[in-house]
Amino acid sequence: MHRYEVPESVKERVLRRQGKPASHDTIDAGRAALIVVDMQNYFVGEGFPAEVPLARTVVPNINRMAKAMRSAGGTVLWIQTSSAGAMKYWGRHHQHQLTPERSKARIAGLDESAEAFKLYPKMEVQPGDLRVKKATYSAFMPPGSSDIDAQLKSRGVESVIITGTATNVCCESNARDAMFMDYRVIMLSDGNATWTDEEHAATLNHVALFFGDVMTTDEAIAKLVPVAQRKSA
Repeated sequence: MHRYEVPESVKERVLRRQGKPASHDTIDAGRAALIVVDMQNYFVGEGFPAEVPLARTVVPNINRMAKAMRSAGGTVLWIQTSSAGAMKYWGRHHQHQLTPERSKARIAGLDESAEAFKLYPKMEVQPGDLRVKKATYSAFMPPGSSDIDAQLKSRGVESVIITGTATNVCCESNARDAMFMDYRVIMLSDGNATWTDEEHAATLNHVALFFGDVMTTDEAIAKLVPVAQRKSA
């Protein structure tokens, strides 16, 4: 698992901007969703094309956060990258930023019938969880490429907790786009993973400075306010 601590310089700038270390004093489970990004064999499984080895180390924290969200009455949503809309929504990326061999392998590997498309077997998905497929790094963009915004809004979600892989690619893209669409964002420092500590830290620092809160799984669970508790208050 990545080692990460918020740098003092980042803490100071966050305090100047918002007056406190985290914008979320509590997390209202009834208005929050845990979003699990791309924990698929293609990105997580050993020997698969875009393997992020450290992604396997955050599986227990993601499962633990998902269990806590469900128990509190919150929403758990799993995002999977699919190649079904790759050329429609992202054709130039595949044509110009990938070699022909890499493009062909990506489209084949992320075909929805492929083993690589499936969620990593150790992810504890439950029948009541939501599922979303995306064509690009972000499920929120381009508009119409997935129904994530409609699914979240129909459940009154205001805050999203981002976990998954890779921290600085799809997870960061979803965090930024969610913030631009007026969701409050939390990224879990020990619930995201990428290839290097440097990439991981850079993203979390940027998110803390400009896009949302960064906290550990334990901190997020401690801030959860169950739906039942809110209704009885």
